[in-house]
Amino acid sequence: MAARTSPGAALLVAAGALGAAALAWGTLVERNRFTVREADFPVLPAGAEPIRILHVSDLHMAPWQHRKQAWVAALAELEPDLVVDTGDNLGHVRGIEGIRAAFATFRGIPGVFVNGSNDYWGPVLKNPLAYFRGPSKGNKRAPQLDTQALLGEFAELGWLDLNNRAGSIVVKGTHLEFFGVDDPHKALDRLDLIASAIDDEREDDPLGDETWPDAHTPGAPRPTVTIGVAHAPYRRVLDSFVNHGAQVLFAGHTHGGQVCVPGFGALVTNCDIPRSQVKGPSLWRHGLRAAYLNVSAGLGTSIYAPVRFACPPEVSLITLTPAP
Repeated sequence: MAARTSPGAALLVAAGALGAAALAWGTLVERNRFTVREADFPVLPAGAEPIRILHVSDLHMAPWQHRKQAWVAALAELEPDLVVDTGDNLGHVRGIEGIRAAFATFRGIPGVFVNGSNDYWGPVLKNPLAYFRGPSKGNKRAPQLDTQALLGEFAELGWLDLNNRAGSIVVKGTHLEFFGVDDPHKALDRLDLIASAIDDEREDDPLGDETWPDAHTPGAPRPTVTIGVAHAPYRRVLDSFVNHGAQVLFAGHTHGGQVCVPGFGALVTNCDIPRSQVKGPSLWRHGLRAAYLNVSAGLGTSIYAPVRFACPPEVSLITLTPAP
């Protein structure tokens, strides 16, 4: 007589097979399904030309990730007017090699950037269940990364360093004013410096008179779009940015949850942003003000957790358009 399999045992076998299939999909297929998410933010002055912003984040680059490097390099064919990089570019002690290859095609395209924690310290093996206890903590075993080489690479590209700083660029005739902070996840942000940094930028802005005909007319409003940039979208940071007049906000860090449940979404955010805003465009409200927010789900993963599920790696192409 043939042995019978109990319903419980059959269910366990089926669950194990489904889990194995999901793991294979997440590690072998989905983490390499690089995508471009597009959205429009209507914030420009009337009559202004649209501005295409390529938002990249969380590459977590290792030197052997040639497919990812080639895909990022090809993004220059989208002809963005500006690049916004929200950090965690490095994912290995030799990650700068991959970053150089990925961004070589972007020379001549203006950009801005901030750092994430993985631009300072490399990844270490972690228990993934620890993320359910709250945002990840530091690890004394984490290797130090070549942050200065990364800053030097971005300087050669001509990109503005917004780590606790402000700056401005004129793009297609529109004056864009930026301010940003160093990584809030590791408490490197100095929100107390934003107001003075903005004041100093507005006082010393060498682009002022040539883009603002009424610069010396008392009370004349300047046609400027103000943009806040951070790696990790903690509430305190987004609220502060809105208080300082930001109309558009860019962040990364969350990986969109990285492993999501279809129909439910992200299980964790690795910060205190609501799950509903863990990735993609949304509206961030604080007090009586609001700003357009884009949180990138990022392009990479830790080399110790190379899996994504129901959350493909992405960059964003955000088009600023005239407000109605």
